[in-house]
Amino acid sequence: MMVHRENTNSLKFQSHGAFVILKKNILLYYLKPPVLIFGVVFPVFFFLAFKMGRAIAAENIVPGMVAMALWFTASSVGPLVTPWERRAKTYERLIATPVSLQAIIAGDILSGVIFGACLSIVPVILGLSLTDAAVNNLLFLVVGIILGAVSFSSLGVLLAAPPASSPSNIMLLSNLVRLPLLFVSGIFLPISQMPSWARWFAPISPLSYAGDLVRAGFGQSVYFPLWLSPLMLVIFTAVLMWGAYKFHRRWRAKGL
Repeated sequence: MMVHRENTNSLKFQSHGAFVILKKNILLYYLKPPVLIFGVVFPVFFFLAFKMGRAIAAENIVPGMVAMALWFTASSVGPLVTPWERRAKTYERLIATPVSLQAIIAGDILSGVIFGACLSIVPVILGLSLTDAAVNNLLFLVVGIILGAVSFSSLGVLLAAPPASSPSNIMLLSNLVRLPLLFVSGIFLPISQMPSWARWFAPISPLSYAGDLVRAGFGQSVYFPLWLSPLMLVIFTAVLMWGAYKFHRRWRAKGL
């Protein structure tokens, strides 16, 4: 029994459990209509509706399109997967396994990271193919996508913590958080051109920093110092992961 306990508590065992959860989410949930609608279709039409009627060069909207696609895709997996599993009663079986809560959360976060990072490549390819946009600094672009995906996915897992069995309830809460942060992040209007009150709120959105890194990757001007954006995304990720663990553990302790 002691050997079994040590094996289940080992880093190798818990890492394997996280990757099993990642594989399960990929196979079962990536192609679900709500995931595709909230993660892919919704941001595309949202951005096109904003651009119509405005004299904006096509290449100038590519960084914003990439950042917003990453924002919605990476943060949509957690709020949809966890309520589905609670409704199907598979979440209870998952937390009853020897896999730790940290491994479960890590698997869900990885699911959002891969989903968001992969789908954010689509607007990059379309932008490079259909517009005059060009990648001037690949490092900034890659760092922005990766750090942004981890931060946004952590936010999604945090928002999935309330014990709701209906994805619509969690998505309502999710959009109440994501949409205000989207509007103050400089995606639609540069932060420097926003009202003074909006500029005060821009730093609390992780999308502001990821958007700046993506813009830097395409050679466009940024609002925050480039050294600050990766640092802030790491801080946001740490805080959001800590919050996700604390809230999931709280509801788990209550049996919800």
